Amino acid sequence: MDRDKLTFIAGAFIFFTIGILAQPLMSQDLSLPVLYHSNDDSFLVIAHRGASAQYPENTMPAFKGAVEMEAEMIELDVMMSSDGVPVVFHDARLDDHSDGKGLLKDYTLRELRTLDVGSWFSEQYRGEKMPTLEEAIEFASGKIALNIEIKTEAVSDELHGGVEEKSLELVKKYGMEDHVIFSSFDYRALEHLKKLDPAIPVALLYNRSESENMSPLELVRKYGVDAFNCSYNQFKKKWSRELKEHNIPHFIYTVDQPRRMRRLLSAEVSGIFTNKPDLLKEVATEFQEKE
Repeated sequence: MDRDKLTFIAGAFIFFTIGILAQPLMSQDLSLPVLYHSNDDSFLVIAHRGASAQYPENTMPAFKGAVEMEAEMIELDVMMSSDGVPVVFHDARLDDHSDGKGLLKDYTLRELRTLDVGSWFSEQYRGEKMPTLEEAIEFASGKIALNIEIKTEAVSDELHGGVEEKSLELVKKYGMEDHVIFSSFDYRALEHLKKLDPAIPVALLYNRSESENMSPLELVRKYGVDAFNCSYNQFKKKWSRELKEHNIPHFIYTVDQPRRMRRLLSAEVSGIFTNKPDLLKEVATEFQEKE
């Protein structure tokens, strides 16, 4: 082969390689839930454990309050009873947010339903019962999108019969598969969900100990998820640039201060988890009007 042909081939190879490297690193199609109610912008108001500044967290009053405040999504936490029923509760232990003692996983659903999960917040909510995930999904269906966080304590190494599969079955039972996004700090849950249903939207909740110094982009690619979630204190400028450059939806928790809300709105995050969805909606509306 003569020198001119070799020069042409080498040049073409370099041009082709540069072209590939210039492309965004994302290869999978990212998906997010369809909103029942939208504020007609590119930003999501997410009620953290419901409207939990005004109501006891992860209870039906908190979820109803979020709908009344016109949040676009409710975030809730899922644990498992000892007899394998997904229930809505945040803590591994019952002590702080109920009148129960010890680990939730040691109680049957029937036992959990005897507990008071409201009076720790206010006497007004004495006697409030712990919701099952099914009750929460049934309530949300047709009203509001859900972010279902699978708690690490509920996750096992098993793909079938676990909290992920049972939660997915409930979502599909009520026709909510287009209106939910799952999330977890436990990266096993992310893998399980995508194996069980590759089309279901899933967000990675940043867990430093599991992340092996990988960037948000690397984590999204490795686990094949659709969005990246992290705390306000974890969120970095370089992460913001990377996520926006590659069009990766990213949601920040848990922000109740207007100043921080405005800072994140300026950074063009995809949404904010807040205990005060009414306040966030007000701040976001004012911010949009000034733009």
